[in-house]
This record gives sequence, C-alpha cells and structure tokens, in this order.
Amino acid sequence: MVLLGGLLALGACAAIQPTPPVAQAFVEETCDCELFKRTPETTVSLPAAGPAAPAVTATPSPQPTGAPATPAPAEPTAAPSGTVTRTADLLSKSPTPEWMGLPVLPTVSATAREIYRRGLALGNRPEAFAKVGDCGVETQFFLTDFDGDPAGYDLGPYEALQDTIDYFSGSFSRDSLAAKNGANTAGLFVPLWADREICAGTEGPLACEYRLWQPSIALIMVGTNDAGRGGDDFEAGLRKVVDATIERGIVPVLATKADNLEGDHAINAAIARVAADYDVPLWNFWAAVQDLPRGGLQPDGAHLTFLPNRFGDPDAMQTAWPVRNLTALQVLEALRLNLAEDGS
Repeated sequence: MVLLGGLLALGACAAIQPTPPVAQAFVEETCDCELFKRTPETTVSLPAAGPAAPAVTATPSPQPTGAPATPAPAEPTAAPSGTVTRTADLLSKSPTPEWMGLPVLPTVSATAREIYRRGLALGNRPEAFAKVGDCGVETQFFLTDFDGDPAGYDLGPYEALQDTIDYFSGSFSRDSLAAKNGANTAGLFVPLWADREICAGTEGPLACEYRLWQPSIALIMVGTNDAGRGGDDFEAGLRKVVDATIERGIVPVLATKADNLEGDHAINAAIARVAADYDVPLWNFWAAVQDLPRGGLQPDGAHLTFLPNRFGDPDAMQTAWPVRNLTALQVLEALRLNLAEDGS
C-alpha cells in the first residue's frame, strides 16, 4: 500500500465493503477480477431475483426473463426522423425512483450530435470509442471478443450488429489507459496512475487515453468503487469526468451499474441525473439485468455472472456478461446510426 498526497494508491477491483468517505484515487483490494470466472452451473443455478424492474422499452432488447426462450430478431435502433427524447423528459414521466424506469438504450439528442460534430472538427475518429472505468471495463470479458475471430462469439438473432462490430473494429480489444483495477472518478485524473512511458507528465489516465486514441465516443462505467464516498461526492466526480469528455468533443455515454453496494442506489440515481443535466446518452444497464437470477450478480453482490457471448443461447442470456456486451453493442449501434443523422 502506498499513501501519496492524501490518496490511497492500491491496485484493486470493485470494493465489496464500503470504503471510508475520503478522497481516494483507488480503493483497497477486497476482491479480484478473476471472480468473474464462474462455472455454468454456478451462474445459471442462482436463486431468482426479487421484484422485476419496470419494463424495458429498448429495441432490440436481450431476453433475460422467465423460462429460456429464443431472443427476438434484432430491429433497427435508429430513432424515428425528427424525434428527440431527452433523458430529462423520460425522468419526468417515469415512476419513482425515476431512473429505474428509464429504457436500457439511449435516444441520441441534438446535444450529443453537436458534441460529436465538434469532436470530428477537432480530429476525433468517428470509428473509435474509448472504454472508461474500473476492472469491469478493463477485463477481457468486456467486448474484447468482437475484435477476434467471429467463431468466438454468436450474435444469434442479432446478426445486424455485425455492421457495428466492423465499423468500430480495433476499439473492442484496446487496452484502455482509462480502464484500471480499483478506479473511481477521482483516480481517472491522477497522474500517478497514468502510464508514465507514454503519457505526458501532468496527464491522468483519462486525458492520456483521450489524447492518444482520439475517440468520438466514451463508454463511461464507474461507481462501484465510489460506493463508500457517498452519492454527492460521486456525482461531483462524475461531472468532472463528463466535463473533461465533452471538452474534447467526445460523446460521453453514462452507464448505470448492476450492484447496489452503497445500499440506497444513490450512485445510479446520480448517474441518471448527470446524464439528464448534460443531455448525453444514458445506458441503463441496471434495468437490463433486473430479471436475471440475483439481478445478474454473483453471491458477493459486486461481480457479474458469466457465460460466453452466445446471444442465441437462452442459458447464456440468463447471465449478466452476455447481456452487458449485447446492450453495449446496441448502444454503439444506436450512436453509429444517429450521431451523424444530419449528414455531418
């Protein structure tokens, strides 16, 4: 353990026990990303989840509920021409807690399109996205398969997603400099945790990744390691991440998390609130896993259940990692089809 400048510097994954509410770049290691690896028997035999969340309206959607069934064929995710639905509008119409009723997939707003256009003018690459977050982002389980041999995954009825996979080729398997074991919102700005061989002296992991990769989109998945800091501190940190992302003309996609380590869902509520305030895409992953056994979580309450990316396999779609990867691809497809809708 290294204590430097008031920041606890420890390589870690998701913290299972809440950490003291102090400014920490990374949290103490209480679990290991290897815990993602469970046998099929372990993941599919978990007890049933609690009450279901409000119905998810995203199209196409994974089929994680009830008895195993063949998922419905994918449908286009492009928004109808001329239709813009802001996250803030959806929040105002959904039941309390409001964020729980939001759809899994975002609707691309005019604000997001303007960020995207400005980023292209700055030199960002339309076919590149960045992965930002903790060990749940850094792990090889998150999207990496889709830069490999197509025999290594099965899109099942979602074959149309192959166009999106081809378009963003190279980003899926990239070792993001902004994806770190134990990362929280504060740690993304700490130069100590940037790769000193390739990052500038004052750059933190986030700025370094954005400068070197020049993405047009950032999938931002943080919060598990902020559980001990409280919702207000987390929200302030997330706003800083969003500000830094938009400043570089990168469209931030904010993802809710499956766990509730903080006990009151304050972090997911903050994620939805920030997405609404900035009018940027929200990927409500929490809603996608609510009908899975144990809400898609392993017994530790932090890590996701796992089977390979076989989207046509009903057993696989009863576990959280395939659902996470499927909905991530659907988010990327929605952005690919809609960000340049005006022809820019």
